[in-house]
Amino acid sequence: MLFLRHHLPCRPYATFGCRRVVAGQNALQQLQSAKFSRLQSTSAVPAKKSWVERLPLKVRPYLYLTRIDKPIGTLLLFYPCTWSITMAAYALQTPYTVPLTFISLFGTGALIMRGAGCTINDMWDRNLDKGVERTRERPLSKGDITMPQAWTFLAVQLSAGLAVLLQFNWYSILLGAASLSVVTIYPFMKRVTHWPQAVLGLAFNWGALLGWSAVAGVTNWTVCLPLYAGGVCWTLVYDTIYAHQDKHDDVNMGIRSTALLFGPHSRQILTGLSASSISLITYAGLLNGQAAPFYLGVGLGAAQLARAVYQTDFESRESCWNGFVACGWSGFLIWMGALGDYAYSMYAAPA
Repeated sequence: MLFLRHHLPCRPYATFGCRRVVAGQNALQQLQSAKFSRLQSTSAVPAKKSWVERLPLKVRPYLYLTRIDKPIGTLLLFYPCTWSITMAAYALQTPYTVPLTFISLFGTGALIMRGAGCTINDMWDRNLDKGVERTRERPLSKGDITMPQAWTFLAVQLSAGLAVLLQFNWYSILLGAASLSVVTIYPFMKRVTHWPQAVLGLAFNWGALLGWSAVAGVTNWTVCLPLYAGGVCWTLVYDTIYAHQDKHDDVNMGIRSTALLFGPHSRQILTGLSASSISLITYAGLLNGQAAPFYLGVGLGAAQLARAVYQTDFESRESCWNGFVACGWSGFLIWMGALGDYAYSMYAAPA
């Protein structure tokens, strides 16, 4: 009885204690598993891979250097060209083959020259990229491409760009060549001024001047200058939004930007720049005698730009990227307005 009294009460307690230990161990294992899963989800390579990964290994670094897997940059360079080409075709009432030809040539040129700009940018940044999470995967930073190889590749890109430019008249060739100085100094400007976005705007909207001269033989400065200025303001909007996603890295790298300059006042300033952009493009349309379809496109572009500025969370990288892409759609809508106006004018023109 003494034996029973001494041991029987302990058995259920021991069993309960063991269950508590096992339960605690299970909970700890679940916690560790969940923690590991979270770490995996944040650090693992995204499941969705670029189409570049399907190509031969040797060509991938060069394609990544040009950012060809992110076409938004090419489109942002392309749209001001399309505005100018289409507005010139509208003013001169050219056959549809004329804007179609030049839009094709400028599309090819935008793809090539945007890639060349990215190559120049990464060559400037190769030492700053090391140790920075968002740039350490660039081909030059990883060592997938050496500097001599980058120089050779840049020469190929510029030669291809020149081949496209030589399809135009001499006035356009000289005007296009003049833009190379702005393209070359842009990567350096982010180390000396808080306004590199303005320099990018000067380079990225050169097509607003060049597109008209390609169609007409000379640039109509009365129309093209406000169109160009409107494009520069548009670039300041979308590239400031883009710069906000990198602002913390930029401080560590010694890079300046309008995102850092505008800071907490970014939304108000970008609203003003958006209004300036739309006003200048509208004014260019008035000077060119555009009709209702053009202004419908500009109005839709204005609404899209306002939505992008209003909805962007400047402290969220994902939101900044989405806002950046959304700004690109505003440029597309403006082009659609100009294209619709041109098509309607051709349809309505007397035989």
